[in-house]
Amino acid sequence: MTLAARYTSARTLDTAPVEPSPPGPGEVELAPAYVGICGTDLHIFHGDMDARVRTPAVLGHEMSGRVVRVGPGVAGWQPGDAVTVMPLRWDDACPACRAGHQHVCQHLDFIGIDSPGAMQQRWTVPASTLIRLPESLALDRAALVEPTAVAVHDVGRANVAEGENVVVVGGGPVGILIALVARAAGAEVRVVELSAHRRLLAEELGLATWDPAADDVPALVGAWTGDAGADVAFEVSGAAGGVDTAVDVLGVRGRLCLVAIHPRPREVNLHRFFWRELTLIGARLYDRGDFEKAVALVADGTIPAERLISKVVPLTQAPAAFEALEGGGNVMKILVDCTDGAQGVAL
Repeated sequence: MTLAARYTSARTLDTAPVEPSPPGPGEVELAPAYVGICGTDLHIFHGDMDARVRTPAVLGHEMSGRVVRVGPGVAGWQPGDAVTVMPLRWDDACPACRAGHQHVCQHLDFIGIDSPGAMQQRWTVPASTLIRLPESLALDRAALVEPTAVAVHDVGRANVAEGENVVVVGGGPVGILIALVARAAGAEVRVVELSAHRRLLAEELGLATWDPAADDVPALVGAWTGDAGADVAFEVSGAAGGVDTAVDVLGVRGRLCLVAIHPRPREVNLHRFFWRELTLIGARLYDRGDFEKAVALVADGTIPAERLISKVVPLTQAPAAFEALEGGGNVMKILVDCTDGAQGVAL
């Protein structure tokens, strides 16, 4: 038996022994080392996804770890290999897959939501989901590859180009990662964030920030761009006010990339879309190329992953970690250490 953190009902997590599933044909058994808690995990914790999640559900999809065993027919992997997982299983038969968009398969199994995730001491997944990690990359930092892949995909979807002016609305972990990836692409970036703690971290990473509670953000964008407006805005806040800001800062033919999951319909200033010929772009998940680029960005330090990790807790403290994240503003990324005998440490 191994230990797992499980969601059982709204606002209820436990840690309990589970029977590990041996790897079958085409599968690999992993020993997860570190697993990040993300906003989707919090949505599950709040009970917002009960129609989709089968309880008891092992959560977690932002991870790093090592191969323990390989199943029949698996080539190219061996015990001890350092890996992360692209947690997507698609059917290869639906219209989206046939069009080459497997990451938005119409019957997608998002591993860690629709099927058991990584927050356990042993985890069996399809070998096709594995992404190799360089041995030089520390496994705690490697746990941020998955959210970095989200940011890489978002910046790619928005076609951010060198010299463009980019506004990121929402300075949580994904917002900061988007800002860093956009900066690496040569863009000039500003981050709009209410939390003073998150603004300070962004500034320590060399990113300029604005406080929407105190600053007239559209006016500041006008001064910054010579009244042209931003070329790209990323909406990462998930708030109605964030949508308004993202639309208001865009210049003629600007692109709004929607990253946050909005649980309810929002009012949008469509006149602004008409008047300035704006474009709305949806961005969801990632593909293998995004993951491989994310590995490179974390490994070479372009993404200073260690600066985004607020705390590491042992698997037995995972329920308390979810509660700590609800406060939001003073925490960026909490990792759950799934290794045997793990001790929690604040970083």
